[in-house]
This record gives sequence, C-alpha cells and structure tokens, in this order.
Amino acid sequence: MTRLVSLGVIIGLVAVFGLLSLRVMSSFMLPLLLAAMLVVVFGPLHRWVRDRVRGPEWLSAALTTAFILLLVLVPFFLLASRAGGDAVAMLRSPAGVKLDPTVLEGLVTTVNDATGLHLTAAQVNAEIRKLAEEWIGPIAAGAPVMIVKAIIGLIVMTVSLFFFLADGRRMIEAVTRLMPLDPRYQLQLLDEFQEVSRAVVSSTLLAATVQAALAGFGFYMAGLKGVFLLTILTFFGALIPFVGAASVWGTASLYLLFFVKDTWAAAGVAIWGATVVSTIDNVIKPIVLHGQSKLHPLLALLSVLGGVGALGPIGIFVGPIVVAFLQAALTMLQTELRLQTELGGMAASAPDSLPGPEVARRPSTG
Repeated sequence: MTRLVSLGVIIGLVAVFGLLSLRVMSSFMLPLLLAAMLVVVFGPLHRWVRDRVRGPEWLSAALTTAFILLLVLVPFFLLASRAGGDAVAMLRSPAGVKLDPTVLEGLVTTVNDATGLHLTAAQVNAEIRKLAEEWIGPIAAGAPVMIVKAIIGLIVMTVSLFFFLADGRRMIEAVTRLMPLDPRYQLQLLDEFQEVSRAVVSSTLLAATVQAALAGFGFYMAGLKGVFLLTILTFFGALIPFVGAASVWGTASLYLLFFVKDTWAAAGVAIWGATVVSTIDNVIKPIVLHGQSKLHPLLALLSVLGGVGALGPIGIFVGPIVVAFLQAALTMLQTELRLQTELGGMAASAPDSLPGPEVARRPSTG
C-alpha cells in the first residue's frame, strides 16, 4: 500500500512539474522545434564534417552550426537588401503612390447608384485613412517587441542547434532511459519525427518557391514594377498559412486597378493568383508530405491547416508531427494487442500440448 501511495505521489509530481515546465518553455517551443528540424535536415552534413574533423565533438558541431547560419542568413539578408532597394525605388518614383481622384469618384458613383447610398470621395478617403491608422498603429507600436522576440528566438535556436548537434546522442539516450516505453517503439517515434520533419521542411520551402515563381511570372506579365520585391514578398508570405501569397497578389491586383487604372491587368493578376498561385500550395504540400512520410495526402493537408488553426504558425510543423505520432501510436497499440492475443492463445493451448506420462516415457534402448 505504501508503494502504491509513493507511486501515485511520483506520478502527480511528474504531471505538475511537467505542466509547469511546459508553461515555462512554451515561448521557446518554436525555436527548439526549428533547431531539432535543422538537426534532422542537416544531419548528413554534420556527420560528414565530424568524420573529417579530428577533434572534439563540439568543434564539428560549431562548424556545422556556423555553416547552417551562413547558408540561411546570408541569402536572407541579400534578398532583403535587394527587395528593400526595389521598395525605395518604387517610393521615390516620379509617379509616387497616389490614387487618381477620378478613379475613386467613379467607384463611389458606381457604389452609390447600386446601393442608394450618398457617399463622397472625401468620406471614403477619410475612412481609408482611419482604417490604415488602426492597422498600422498597433503594428508600429509592437514592432520593437517583435524584433526583440525574433532576436531572442534566433539566439535560442542557434544555441539549441549547437547543443543538439554536440550532445544529441547523449540527450536521446537520457530520454530513452527515462521513458517507460519499449526501446523499439522509441526508435519508431524518432524515425517518425525525422521523416515528418524532412517532409514538412521540404514541402513548405518547395510550395513557397513554386508560388513565388508563379506569382513573379504573373507580376511580370502584368507589367508591374519591382517584380523581384513582389516575388520575395510572395515567398515569405507563402510561408505563413492563412496569410499566404494572396496578401501579395491581392494587393498587387488592387494597385493595378486603383493606381494604374488597368482593369484587365488587375483582373488577370487576381484570376491567376486565385486559380494557380494560391491553389498550387494545396497540391504540393500533401503530395510531398505523402511521398516522404506515411501520411495520407488528405490527412497531411488537414494536419497542416488544423495545426495552424489550433496553434498558430508553429502548427505548420507541429500538426503533421502530432498526426504522425498518433498514427505511430495506433500502430504500436495494434502490435501490442496482437502480441497479447498470440500470447493468450499460446497460454490457452499450452496444457493440451504437454505430453502425458505415457508419451513422455521413452523406450529403453538397452
């Protein structure tokens, strides 16, 4: 009885401190998850460096971490600087970014005739200015906090990446010793994490790249300036679910309609974006996730969308992993039930299979 009480207290302590630890670490879950995924993706590179660098484990981990940062950050800053140059050029252009009053007045007249309202161009401009202030104000006020959080997240991800590479084996061994689960099932979960991580990263980057290329083609055909800037914005927008490429090609379509006054180009960008650019994302991700993991294409798509809806941007990574773990857990349960059934059948048939005394007695050979 005392042992049962002690076991119950231990389980309660594990549950309480586990929830508290999850609460404390929740703000760092995304950097930690990204670091773990980078370890999976760049694992072959780290092994290659480790085999050729004759030195302590931390040295090969530091070299791999530095290479990953250069591979990710340098292109990012180069693309950002190029896109920023295009943005400055657009703002400094002689035409500027000004709405033609005749276009606005014509639109207001059309709306008044269709709805019976009595709007004026001045009222519409004032309302647009008010909405812009309401949207941009909080963003501008929260920008410093977001920048600080991004820097902290980058530091946490970098440090975690280094220690995962340097001490990953010992960490996994420590976790496997603490988990009350059969080692083969632990390896199965680890394999699932590796497969899904590679699939999620590759599907997300591939879908964003294809969307950006298709959108850039549409922007070029529509005669827009700053095609490179718009393409880069589409790529980063496509990485964020529910914001996506539509936030870029939709804005470009409105710009063509109200600023450039090119109705056909605006309609073309809108149709191209809605039917091709934003649709291809729902085709590429399920196919890649299904090809590199065991998830069904429909289940892969729902895991991404549902994960984002439940957890925010981190859900694009967590959703497929959770669904893959559930699938693996059900497979483990099925295996255990089958083993229990087989063991029960063997135990039931054991008395009948035992030889009787007359069978067990061997004839004398002497």
